[in-house]
Amino acid sequence: MLDLLIKNGFIVDGTGNLGFYASVGVTDNTVKIIRGDVSSISATETLDASGLIVCPGFIDMHAHSGMVVLDKPLHEPKVTQGITTELIGIDGCSYAPFLSKDDLTAFRVLNAGLDGNPELQQEWSSVSEYLGHLDNKVSCNFAYVMGNSALRISAMGWDNRPPTTDEMKKMKYLIHQGMEEGAVGISTGLDYPPGSYASTEELIELSKEVNKLGGFYATHVRYALGDKFLDPFREAIEISNKSGVPLHISHFFHRLPSRGPFAKQIELIDEALSEGTDLTFDSYPYIYGSTRLIILMPQWAQEGGPTSLLERLKSPDERQRIVKELKPRAPTWNDMWITHLHDHDNIKWDGWSLGEIADATGKDPADVVCDILIEENLATNYVAAGGNQMSIADFYRHPAAMIGSDAVLLGEHPSPRTYGTFPIILDVFVRQNAHLELREAIRKMSSFPAQRLGLKDRGILRDGMKADIVVFDPEKVHAPATLKDPKQFAEGIHHVFVNGVQVIKNGSHTGAVPGRVVH
Repeated sequence: MLDLLIKNGFIVDGTGNLGFYASVGVTDNTVKIIRGDVSSISATETLDASGLIVCPGFIDMHAHSGMVVLDKPLHEPKVTQGITTELIGIDGCSYAPFLSKDDLTAFRVLNAGLDGNPELQQEWSSVSEYLGHLDNKVSCNFAYVMGNSALRISAMGWDNRPPTTDEMKKMKYLIHQGMEEGAVGISTGLDYPPGSYASTEELIELSKEVNKLGGFYATHVRYALGDKFLDPFREAIEISNKSGVPLHISHFFHRLPSRGPFAKQIELIDEALSEGTDLTFDSYPYIYGSTRLIILMPQWAQEGGPTSLLERLKSPDERQRIVKELKPRAPTWNDMWITHLHDHDNIKWDGWSLGEIADATGKDPADVVCDILIEENLATNYVAAGGNQMSIADFYRHPAAMIGSDAVLLGEHPSPRTYGTFPIILDVFVRQNAHLELREAIRKMSSFPAQRLGLKDRGILRDGMKADIVVFDPEKVHAPATLKDPKQFAEGIHHVFVNGVQVIKNGSHTGAVPGRVVH
């Protein structure tokens, strides 16, 4: 007898091939495709999927869930989208390994505006200990990459300098140990100190170790490099080519204002692929980005960690220097909206732009930034407009493209991508505008990222694969989340199964937490 039988649905199996009518049986978290009459087959639970699509669970290649999910394990904003697996530890911002408890505590403060910093009872140091707090305790599967910030801090502290020979050996040892314990590679966020202090040469050496162990390199590129247009991506390609490591570029898109047309970015990728670079990238389908507010701070001001940054913000002379260097990370200060505020006097600003707050208080926007960071102990996030809406479909159509939400699960006004990334692909980019065929969109959300992650038993609905399954209505799937009202769950995604266990039933969470660490 089967544990689960999903019958009468139209299967789009994740390979990119044409769909077909069949039933899906699940026994012990293993899929069996059943063609023909299933009236004689018994199952503990039978689901009629008439008029619905049955496909593999979606894989989010860029997720900032590594701390929030420890506090909110149901992970509703993500699993309601059909997401069954996420890649965490991205942007160089991971939470293991940390050899010092004090360093982990400090890094959590530093990154609280991106990943949150909930009060937790759990403690950890190694990759295996951290991942142990996720395995079978959350509603979603997780794949994990080690951020180079954690490696750098554990090996050489918070300073802006090159590593010594011994420190490089230590980082390589931590990579080896972490990948043995479940990590699938490393990540960098080259706008985020202290990981951004790493040179190209340092990252090539680390990537050589990752390559030897069969992992990949995921990078938020160094956007301030060179021409600030193509040079950041050229550095990533150089790291891949000189180390041999497979390259995954995070949130690849056309920024506005830009120093060149988006076609030049795509041409650069095509050239690298033609020359043999093993390269993929993810993109998100909104113009609204989101990250920690301290990314605006000059690199020198962040040297030494969060305590040093706060001291500089409170120093009149150093603050004056900081203010002079601050610029909006968007077309204007009015295109940057603050969220994730806790101070009693600041909560009223949640969802306001920095320009609006400046006008209301009579302050310079740069002073608003500095004051908020002090008052919120750095733990503030912002949402910003800055992507070129007209180019998004061109990035998604590229053969190397897959989907990454880059969702930040903080505040009352997160980017709408937090709740809407995957359903808006199915709604706007497939059904409404036909930028992608349904089968290709699902491939980019399932088997293609599974391939990059090295997951041989997920991403395809095929006999013997793990039972991560989504059942949705192709005519009604919809992402209602907007900039002004972003915390709205997806519509039309009826059922979601993670490891054969139903986590979403008729659009509502069941309370199940069957997620595993996958590698």
